[in-house]
Amino acid sequence: MPDVGLLTPGADLAPGSPAAVTDDVALLRTMLRVEAAWVHVLVRHGAAGRIQRSASGIGVARVGQAPPGPAAEDSAAEDSAPEDSAARGTAAAGPTVSGPGASSPTVSGPARPHPTAEGHAIDGSGVVDPTEAYPEDIVEIPDPHAHDTADIAAVVDAAVERLAGADDDALALATRLARESGAGGNPVIPLVGALRAAVGPRIAPVVHAGLTSQDVLDTALVLMLRDAAHAVVEDLDQAAVAAARLAAEHRDRPALARTLAQAAVPTTLGARFAGWLQGILAARGFLSSAADALPLAYGGAAGELSGVAALAGGAGSTSTVPLTAGGTARPTVGGAAGPAVGGDASGSASGGAAAGSVVVGSTERVVGSAGASRPELALIEAWGAELGLPVGPGPWHATRTPVVRLGSALAETCAALGKVANDVLQAVRPGVGELREPSGPGRGTSSAMAHKRNPVLSVLVRCSAIAAPHLAAQVLAAAGLAVDERSDGAWHAEWPALQQLARHAVASAHVATELLDGLEVDADAVARNLRDGLPDVGPAPDVAPAAAVVDRVLDQFAAQTGPVQTGPVQTGPDQTGPAAGRE
Repeated sequence: MPDVGLLTPGADLAPGSPAAVTDDVALLRTMLRVEAAWVHVLVRHGAAGRIQRSASGIGVARVGQAPPGPAAEDSAAEDSAPEDSAARGTAAAGPTVSGPGASSPTVSGPARPHPTAEGHAIDGSGVVDPTEAYPEDIVEIPDPHAHDTADIAAVVDAAVERLAGADDDALALATRLARESGAGGNPVIPLVGALRAAVGPRIAPVVHAGLTSQDVLDTALVLMLRDAAHAVVEDLDQAAVAAARLAAEHRDRPALARTLAQAAVPTTLGARFAGWLQGILAARGFLSSAADALPLAYGGAAGELSGVAALAGGAGSTSTVPLTAGGTARPTVGGAAGPAVGGDASGSASGGAAAGSVVVGSTERVVGSAGASRPELALIEAWGAELGLPVGPGPWHATRTPVVRLGSALAETCAALGKVANDVLQAVRPGVGELREPSGPGRGTSSAMAHKRNPVLSVLVRCSAIAAPHLAAQVLAAAGLAVDERSDGAWHAEWPALQQLARHAVASAHVATELLDGLEVDADAVARNLRDGLPDVGPAPDVAPAAAVVDRVLDQFAAQTGPVQTGPVQTGPDQTGPAAGRE
């Protein structure tokens, strides 16, 4: 049975719940979306047809090779099992084509390697070659039986809809993947199998071609986290407006300040509310920037893009640039000297080295020149554009900065809202009674004591504030234990922590907005506590400095959002409590 959030009140996963954006079905659909987006890119860039021809063993051959002899042909036949080569990830030998004249080359040789699910290539002999890129001496031969690749994307989209369009189907698939993912250590492997089976053998080789599981799962998590963060930011905007309104309405209301649990000096209730506003705005800014910066995850099998390069047809290498005695650098690409780098037409270079380059020993590497126009990077950029994600300078499989920052921002959000909840919980205690939570049908009731009105909204927000730091620490610890090009266990430990962090932040922001919108102030209790705590201050203490603090916070808030509106707060249909600031 699925997890519905029974033990996370306020963060339930029922359809329509704010926290449902973080559930397993949402993640499943996002992974399928990521896979489908990659197929769209491969189709648009012409790579899908090459993959299909490679898988079928038709339409590609190498120039200048003699036709294989009978022994070679027999060996190739032995290596190819009778089942469909696309399902096995292998390719049969291609045809031999002879030119009509002496000047026409003999064209023969094996088909291009078919990329596996992890981005490697497997040639006709079954040998894995993770570094192979397609050389320029390959000639493509039209396949008279090939299908038009224009329908590939549509077929994949339809398969995605069949697999997870309906809630029941999506839940059944998510449950199946959860059961099967233990065999490979992540849910992408069985997901790819299900999607390939759904599209059929003709299109199956295109699905997931050149990618690795981490590319898909990290990108899906990024999209899920970004959606969750945007939902949190929307609620924080409303919470900030409510806190600003409270601060403005109670700017001059004297109140008792407490430090280290003891009565301290007079302040204003508005100053306390302005402190809430500061925390909310800081958390909102951090979360928004961290979410917008979340990048596409890419890299292939080991972060070196060899699988994608094979699909794109790129085979270049980083160019090294010999330095002359005078420091002038001329890059050599393919044996030909290029123009002077980092200097003017005369070949001079400032500082003895070319601009945009790095000197290593006796050679100079031109920064960015080798990768800027590589076709595999064009595919990656297109994938990012398809999903609406920025593409970072390099893979981050084992450099976990993006999720560390997002996790920290989610935890900070819970902490900022936890401060609000803690203050409310202190203020609603018997003997204090300065604040009251908004009421609602069934809210705050007790199963044993009918007279109680429990501050349940603050309780739920405080719960998330307590849970979030430990989850953020788990993400940070996993990042610190990352190893090699892809981690063994540290990456896996991030998934539930990030999912739970997002769930707590979404629920906390949503509940806190309702709390602030309907928060009630008991002015008599505020005055009584000040008088009892500081009997010598008199009935009208000087609180002008505290009011000035409120003005400063509100002025900065107004500069970002416009003037603060005071007066009654509009409540939703399920909120029956008094308007904010009402006394």
